[in-house]
Amino acid sequence: MFLLFFFGFIFSFAGSITPSMLNMTALKISLEKGKLAANKYAFGVSLIIIPQVIIAVVLTKYIAQNPTILDTLEKAGIVVFIALSYYFYNESKKGKIKIDEVNIKEINPLLTGISLSVLNMFGIPFFSGTIITLDVFKLFSFDTVSVLFFTLGSVLGTFYILFLYGKFAKVIQQKTGKLTKDINLILSIITGLVAVFTFIKLFI
Repeated sequence: MFLLFFFGFIFSFAGSITPSMLNMTALKISLEKGKLAANKYAFGVSLIIIPQVIIAVVLTKYIAQNPTILDTLEKAGIVVFIALSYYFYNESKKGKIKIDEVNIKEINPLLTGISLSVLNMFGIPFFSGTIITLDVFKLFSFDTVSVLFFTLGSVLGTFYILFLYGKFAKVIQQKTGKLTKDINLILSIITGLVAVFTFIKLFI
């Protein structure tokens, strides 16, 4: 259970660490409205992680109970991780993200976080992919308590990375270019390694 909490925390943290609309919004809210507002925004985003993870678990459990679908998805996962590795590698070559492009409406930061998190269409597929990957290596359990620990870890991992973006907003604003390059290069290597390990497990 504690291992699943750890996986939930690490995967959600790593999945949100590279500059995107969600964390760039946290950064800009912190710069414009202060750290307290940024924390409210992070809490709003994190709340939506709960239903996203639960839906992902239900979908993945159904898939796991159908070996043909699971086998196909495991093979497709190799292609996805290779594609992600290539994507992050290309992203690592790009320059600094223009934070001014992120628009902040004058509304409650909590509601902003909830709204943007709901609109984040990658949430459920991301957690489904994470759960499938863990299940392939026999590291996931679908019992209620284990799922709760994984969900809690995912919520806290998401909140913590957004909290850090808000806390160190000024530093990140100055170093976004190098930060983006380094993180994307690391993620490119990690996703590439996952693709290799998955291939080895399935075919060798």
